[in-house]
Amino acid sequence: MNDDAPYPPDRTDDELARLDITVLVRYGLTAEPGTRRTALFGDGAAAAAVLLDRLGTEPRSVAFLADTVRAGGLARAAELPEPLPRPEAAVLVREWLRAGAELAGGIAADDTAATWLHAVATVIEAKRLTRARGRSA
Repeated sequence: MNDDAPYPPDRTDDELARLDITVLVRYGLTAEPGTRRTALFGDGAAAAAVLLDRLGTEPRSVAFLADTVRAGGLARAAELPEPLPRPEAAVLVREWLRAGAELAGGIAADDTAATWLHAVATVIEAKRLTRARGRSA
């Protein structure tokens, strides 16, 4: 076996889009650093970015939501009438916010969720930059 090979193997956007992000949030937000947290911040952030990018969500909107979660908490953010500007994205992200809020993990879970949402925003931005470079090449 090649030690330089990624593990788990690279996933396509379609494979990532099929992941259950709500479950990853539920088990990753309050977990001690390790496998579940790594899954949330690895495949979970990439999968969330794929879904939100496909819905036309701007990275800055996700980053703003992350700041809102950090300032007011998951429960407050889950109650927002429009956590993201596009209705389909708002429905999707509200499900993730509610899953995190149900954990009653307090400030630690809120901070972890905010950090995760910032990671999602970063992945969306990276995907867009990569596409733009591909079109200009």
